[in-house]
Amino acid sequence: MKFLVYIVLFSTLSMNAQNTNCNCCTEKHAEFDFWIGSWTVTNPDGSAAGTNFVEKVQDNCILQENWTSATPGFTGTSNNFYNAANKQWEQIWIDNQGGNLHLKGNRIGSQMILKTDIAKNQNGELFYHRVTWTKNDDGTVRQYWETITNDKDITVAFDGLYKKVTN
Repeated sequence: MKFLVYIVLFSTLSMNAQNTNCNCCTEKHAEFDFWIGSWTVTNPDGSAAGTNFVEKVQDNCILQENWTSATPGFTGTSNNFYNAANKQWEQIWIDNQGGNLHLKGNRIGSQMILKTDIAKNQNGELFYHRVTWTKNDDGTVRQYWETITNDKDITVAFDGLYKKVTN
């Protein structure tokens, strides 16, 4: 009996030690996990937009996206992470054309909403990008990317519906 008590105690302590060693195993770090998976992505008209593979890396600290566009020759990668010091999510996106974005924000309800800092466009107007990922009840995810100029003019840069690839 004493041996059994030691086994249970050791198992409990080992499991707790494993949990305390995972710095990125909090509820906040899991808020964007609805985006994890292998996805086919379609445009609003049903045409192919591309494919995306999203996974957790670096001991659960980074949600890494690997995008391949249906347009040949265009790929991109993003690293998404919860910045505990700033209490917000951040995304660093870089594509194979040299484009990049740094977005910041938080999850609100079933949506992750990230925005860039305000900048000036070529016409000297103030603008920012806002990207919203919505977790739908059917397991799909909608990504809606807007460019907002002068705090009023909105242009949709991307509207994609993510459907999980099934084997």
